[in-house]
Amino acid sequence: MAVIDIMSPECQTDPAPVWEALRETAPLSFHEGLDAYVISRYDDVEQAFKNPVFTTDNYSWQLEPVHGRTILQMDGREHSIHRGLVSPAFRGSELATTFAPVILRNARELVDEFRDAGEVDLVDAFTIRFPINVIVDMLGLPKTDHALFHRWYTSIMAFLGNLSQDQDVIDQGLRTKEELQAYMLPHIAERRAAPRDDLLSTLCTAEIDGARMTELEIKAFVSLLLVAGGETTDKAMANMMLNLVNHPDQMAKVRADRTLIANAFAETLRHSPPVQMIMRQPSADVEVSGGTIPAGATVICLIAAANRDPRHYTEPERFDITRPDLDFGKAFAAAANHTGFAFGRHFCVGAMLAKTEVETATNELLDAMEDIELLEPAPPSGLFTRAPSSLRLRFRPTS
Repeated sequence: MAVIDIMSPECQTDPAPVWEALRETAPLSFHEGLDAYVISRYDDVEQAFKNPVFTTDNYSWQLEPVHGRTILQMDGREHSIHRGLVSPAFRGSELATTFAPVILRNARELVDEFRDAGEVDLVDAFTIRFPINVIVDMLGLPKTDHALFHRWYTSIMAFLGNLSQDQDVIDQGLRTKEELQAYMLPHIAERRAAPRDDLLSTLCTAEIDGARMTELEIKAFVSLLLVAGGETTDKAMANMMLNLVNHPDQMAKVRADRTLIANAFAETLRHSPPVQMIMRQPSADVEVSGGTIPAGATVICLIAAANRDPRHYTEPERFDITRPDLDFGKAFAAAANHTGFAFGRHFCVGAMLAKTEVETATNELLDAMEDIELLEPAPPSGLFTRAPSSLRLRFRPTS
């Protein structure tokens, strides 16, 4: 009998067969241990992100205890105003002129540490460090605090992925919330009084129709940015590099045409997304494939399963950076036809930042490394988020 339990050892080892079994035999299932409904087909997950009946009220217990109240919990005018306050920093001229140099500098600094080594654990030396370093520097906070933010990031991610509700993990996450708040509030007060040319100042001074973010809202957004900006980019880069090393023909295409880095990133978000699931909570009974989800229930949207739905993609298990059924031109916009950044009003505000980071970092890595091969197997791990915990590579230095 096929395994459909997302908390099973089989799913931890290799979720793809579990996702397939769920899609084909139990597109709507109820997990008693998690007290949640599970949906896995593309059309149902898309509905959960686009239909207003699916709310983000679940974030009041899932995210708010560790972040504070964030934009993800807002709807209507409040959501529109807050999205308008933060989104300009993550697209267009400000991203290109102010933050692109920060991204490039951080990528080069990390690559320089192993450029001539011939071997590297890319996760330890690069992917887990790069996006957090970028966020800290974009905020205009001291580079000496990179390690501190890495510790907080790790603690918050453990809290969010704690499906088994381990009490030690919960307690550490709550301590992290207090530590980050005690750190950030003086910096926020300083930027309010004397703005600088950095992201934190932008957040402190942005205004729409007389509305500004409060100090606690800014702190909550910084906390959210750490995990939303860090985790997606960190694990997506590890997954993408593993995919390319395992597909030398596609690695060769990317080397020959660096514009295909964006394709490789988009296809990785579809084929092997760093975030495997997102939760929602309907405000009324709602019909999906397989039955009815009652109002107020927690719904686990398996975005990784949806992204391999054969009803939506041809040969969905195949990694293909030129696949015709993925709209690469819209892959980082709200009209994307993959679920990696969600859909609708809560489409990831940092999608273009992630694209810029991945393109910049991958260019630097490919410029420094030729003939890249795996030193040892690098199986992905994790359930809520999934990527290799280590990616040991051998390469020929170009310098």
